[in-house]
Amino acid sequence: QVQLQESDPGLVKPSQMLSLTCTVSGGSITTRNYVYSWIRRPPGKGLEWMGAIAYDGSTYYNPYLKNPTSIFRDTSKNQFSLQLSSVTPEDTAVYYCAAGVVDDGYLPGGCWGQGTHITVSS
Repeated sequence: QVQLQESDPGLVKPSQMLSLTCTVSGGSITTRNYVYSWIRRPPGKGLEWMGAIAYDGSTYYNPYLKNPTSIFRDTSKNQFSLQLSSVTPEDTAVYYCAAGVVDDGYLPGGCWGQGTHITVSS
C-alpha cells in the first residue's frame, strides 16, 4: 500500500542547492516507530545513506557528508524533503527516498521510491 515518489529536478548546477521532496501515500509519516530516509547511489558505487527523519520529527544525518544537509517534513502534505547545499559533481547520483522502521538500521527494509537521477553539472 505504501508508495513513495521523489521529485525530479534532473540537473543541478555546481554550488547550488539540491532540493528533493518525497511524497508518501498509503501511510502516514507520523506513524509510530517509522523512519523515512534519503539514500543515494553514485555512479559505479554502492548505496550511501544520507539521513532520515523519524515519526516524531527527530532527524539523523550521515556524518561523512561534506556539504550541509537538511531533512524536514510537512505532515499536512505527508511529505519529507532533502536539501543538500553547495553541490559538486561528486553529488551526481540516483537519489532514493525510503520508508522503514527504527529496527531496520540505516537502510530501510520497507518501501523505496523508484529513484531520481540527479546530475550536477554546469
